[in-house]
Amino acid sequence: MISKFIFNNQYLFEELPEEDKELLQNVMLVKNYRKNEAIFTEGTIPNGIFYLKEGKVKKYKVDNDGREQIIYIYNTGEFFGYSAILSNDSYGDTTQTLENSVIAFISKKDFFHILDQSVAFSRQLLKSLSHEFTVLANLMTVLSQRTVRERVALSLLILHNKYKSTILEDKVYITLSRADLANMVGTANETLARILHGFKEDHLISMEGRKIQLIDFEKLTYIANL
Repeated sequence: MISKFIFNNQYLFEELPEEDKELLQNVMLVKNYRKNEAIFTEGTIPNGIFYLKEGKVKKYKVDNDGREQIIYIYNTGEFFGYSAILSNDSYGDTTQTLENSVIAFISKKDFFHILDQSVAFSRQLLKSLSHEFTVLANLMTVLSQRTVRERVALSLLILHNKYKSTILEDKVYITLSRADLANMVGTANETLARILHGFKEDHLISMEGRKIQLIDFEKLTYIANL
């Protein structure tokens, strides 16, 4: 059941024919980004799309009171920023690195040229857009209808999946800051701290500094009401 809350388009590049991969790689402009560096901001006009070669990026919106709501976290191997290009609109959200990252940029002109050249890429992109819309709709429903405790448990399960896919070790540590985790859940830092402490006392998670490791997946899944 957790899968309906997890969006991942890593397959988009991996499943392309080799000649289509080369088309993309030949037009990628690679840049190193520092932790907490903005890639694009809500309301600006897009001039290309992005491919996350290494690192993690958060996608978020800011409400009228200046509070962040993290919508999604992109992982190594994912494309982002393409929905605004395809809809010929400004960016509807802001993206920022969560750690030092390597990101490739593909210009708008090159992006549309590749779409014309690659039937496989066009089809995969449509599949990705459909999946992303479904996942975001599910997440918005959760934010409006479930308790904070349920949302914390669900967010931890989602993050475990995200961090698991980029490491080879058996132990998976979630290293998202408490402020970002609170913004993902949609709650105050103090409320998040109380719930995490309760989860630790109940031996559902372990905490070491900012690192969180999930221990009891069955109970967390039950709490998340999945």
